[in-house]
Amino acid sequence: MSFNLRNIHPLSDFQRSAKTFLNTLKDTQSPIVLTVNGKAAVVVQDAESYQRLLERIELLESLARIRKSIDEFEQGQGIPLDEAFQQLRQKYDIPD
Repeated sequence: MSFNLRNIHPLSDFQRSAKTFLNTLKDTQSPIVLTVNGKAAVVVQDAESYQRLLERIELLESLARIRKSIDEFEQGQGIPLDEAFQQLRQKYDIPD
């Protein structure tokens, strides 16, 4: 992800006009980079966009785990699904 250069502002500007910045964040749903002494210090974004980002990360991590499991199974490191379910039933005392 790259940042729009118009969305990079000094922290002091944000502090002076926080309400305006918050309205912009809500309207555009684009993150704003805040700088301190000319260097990027923090990224601010609206809560809805942040939640979507977390959901995407969770999905990607799940896909990576699934891919890893498939690779391990193909290399003979897994067990058949029926056997895995049976082990779970036994471990957690789940009836058949």
